Amino acid sequence: MALVRQVVEAFYEDQLTMALVQEKPNPTALAEKLGHTFASLRLLEDALTHPSLAGARQRKKGAPYERLEFLGDRVLGLAIAEWLYETYPNANEGEMAKRHAALVNRDALRAVAIDIGLAKFVRLAHGEDAQAARKNLATLPDAMEAVIGALYLDGGFEAARKFIHAYWQRDIAVSEAPADPKTTLQEWAQGQSLPLPTYRVIENSGPAHAPKFVVEASVKGFPPMEAEGNSKRAAQKAAAAKLLEIVFKK
Repeated sequence: MALVRQVVEAFYEDQLTMALVQEKPNPTALAEKLGHTFASLRLLEDALTHPSLAGARQRKKGAPYERLEFLGDRVLGLAIAEWLYETYPNANEGEMAKRHAALVNRDALRAVAIDIGLAKFVRLAHGEDAQAARKNLATLPDAMEAVIGALYLDGGFEAARKFIHAYWQRDIAVSEAPADPKTTLQEWAQGQSLPLPTYRVIENSGPAHAPKFVVEASVKGFPPMEAEGNSKRAAQKAAAAKLLEIVFKK
């Protein structure tokens, strides 16, 4: 009886979940922006279906969205590494590593997701929480990775690489390896024989789907600077950037 009850509960949970799904966005319009005609459009639909919509049975074995996100992360990393290797034949490992980190991080993924209008295609449940999540920039990098994973499975590495080259072209062509503000601040402090910068969370508020962090960045000899972001890391980077402006003006 316990097994029967579990099956019934799982069935009704799946039905309830599907009843809460927003009107299904048309993935074909997104496929056009990706520059790929999908043999299996279901793969792209899976990449656009947020885990909150997965029923009990799917969650137990792993939501397709999360599996595609895992795969897309690795595909992007390889495509960018190969591209850097070909584009900068004289760069050493350290320089390529810096460039790679800047090109595959969540900020880079979010920028491309915004560029292709990905948010309007992601399927979320009805309600205020879902509406907030759709607008929350923190959800976009994961969805972008899932889409890259779907591209790879449907069209192979070449299809994924074609998309990546189209939308990462501007950033890979910069004349100098971009540096994370935290890294730049740390390297500057070390060069001045100062203690490493410190970061302190001043405020942590907001609901789980739309958090707000306020972080203070400090380095010896300078006034601390505060900044906010939708993650602790984002707030730290913003605070470090503010502090760098002060540091380099002195």
